[in-house]
Amino acid sequence: MIKKLSYSLLILILSGFLIWEYKVNLIIWTLPKIMNFISPIQANIPIDWTEGPSEVLNKDDKRPNIILILADDMGYNDISLHNGGAADGSLKTTHIDSLAKNGVRFSKGYAANATCSPSRASIMTGKYSTRFGFEFTPIPDAGRTVLTWLLEEDDSELKARIDREVAMNLPAFMQQGMPSEQLTIAEILKAEGYYTAHIGKWHLGHADGMNPQSQGFEDSLNLHGAYYLPKSHPDVVNAKFDTTIDKMIWSSGQYSATFNGGDPFAPDKYVTDYYTDEALKVIEKNKNRPFFLYLSHWAIHNPLQALRSDVEQMSHMHGHNLQVYAGMIAALDRSVGKIVQKLKDLDIYGKTMIIFTSDNGGANYIELEDINKPFRGWKISFFEGGIRVPFIISWPDEINPGSIFNSAVHHFDIFPTIASAAKATSFNEKDLDGVNLLPYIKNENPDEPHQTLFWRSGNHQSVLHKKWKYIVSKKENKRWLFDTSIDPLEKNNLLASFPDEVEKIENLLEKFNSEQKEPLFSSSYDAPIMIDKYDGQTYEEGDEYIYWSN
Repeated sequence: MIKKLSYSLLILILSGFLIWEYKVNLIIWTLPKIMNFISPIQANIPIDWTEGPSEVLNKDDKRPNIILILADDMGYNDISLHNGGAADGSLKTTHIDSLAKNGVRFSKGYAANATCSPSRASIMTGKYSTRFGFEFTPIPDAGRTVLTWLLEEDDSELKARIDREVAMNLPAFMQQGMPSEQLTIAEILKAEGYYTAHIGKWHLGHADGMNPQSQGFEDSLNLHGAYYLPKSHPDVVNAKFDTTIDKMIWSSGQYSATFNGGDPFAPDKYVTDYYTDEALKVIEKNKNRPFFLYLSHWAIHNPLQALRSDVEQMSHMHGHNLQVYAGMIAALDRSVGKIVQKLKDLDIYGKTMIIFTSDNGGANYIELEDINKPFRGWKISFFEGGIRVPFIISWPDEINPGSIFNSAVHHFDIFPTIASAAKATSFNEKDLDGVNLLPYIKNENPDEPHQTLFWRSGNHQSVLHKKWKYIVSKKENKRWLFDTSIDPLEKNNLLASFPDEVEKIENLLEKFNSEQKEPLFSSSYDAPIMIDKYDGQTYEEGDEYIYWSN
């Protein structure tokens, strides 16, 4: 009882001191120490992954192994296959590029949302996440407090609109997530006899049956803290920015993971490499039976932290921030290479489907201009830069190498594509918004996978209907219409020139919105996002922007 009172008193005193002082640097210095004191992080704990049979028990089982690799905040231009990669092509993502050269690259691969959690929910369920009310991204409790303070301190011309009462009365972070009754691809595959493992970021809730193990994963090594290494570690190089979200991440970070819901512990190496090495163990232990591995990397989300050895390889690049960012991409690319090599060593590469994508586009708050090149916009906007992402499927036994698919595909197509490959039948395809992409990849279906796609996050919404892309920031009545067949870079707003098309698309959007559920938890702020400038650059009259709800 005394210890609990001491903790409560300490939190009260320090919280009061933080609010009184109201200085960002003090927040960043103090909050992680409070969190570590309340929930101490243990030393590294070796992971005891479930082990499959010592030999193949059913040689007639031709179903593929499936590995879904999800990057975080990876811009379209961050892989060299697309537009040169970081630093105008001086960083080569050879292993990620090789996946496409040995499979199919989707040139119009779309994220389900421009922030992480709704995209991840769509990937897991094959649906628009707004169908079950999961519209906004949960923010950790401490981070939400810091974010609110930082937004209120903002003195820029474009200021965030904050409902502090809503922000402070949202459900706890662990309770903000995907409803447990939603059927995930992991549950489908587990029911079909697949071993299922999750590694990395989840961000779909942890209470009330929303955690990975309750949603179909037999084992789960879960991201528990934001740091890739302790920020004072001799092997790490950090890059920090004077932007709201970067300050929030640094202020509430920890270096920790959990396994199957156990106590948090510190990994034993740089997190991207740590997750990769654990993924190799999963593959090794389950090579003799069909497995589904969801490798959900934290990379390349901020805080920007790279291994010193990787940064040293980027000395030819201009700027510390870019060198650190490129070092993080190099670690992610190395991860893909190690996984492919392990599959080849075990002679199961040909029968393994690998899907590689990102949860959304590159972020505006890391102060790098070209990460979504050639597209406009950022993470937290529905311009192409926020939702056009790397999207690759490799399956050597079934997909012709070097294929390029130029029609629009979406994150929710991953569920039915995986389910079809695994010959799973324990779900109703009519319940899904996604489609099985395999007949399109194999030229068995000449039609377009989708005529219309929608994106929604409160105030900010968008529609891609055939060749037309419509974007709206509702409260400001800022609207755009682009003909993507001749203007894929969204330069020329044709809103005034095609009123009939605008009316048709707005009717489609109205119908779509009428079919979605009310958000499970409310938006607490609308943040202004400039389309053509990154966070920290000065707003000037005429700069285009939207307000993003979360």
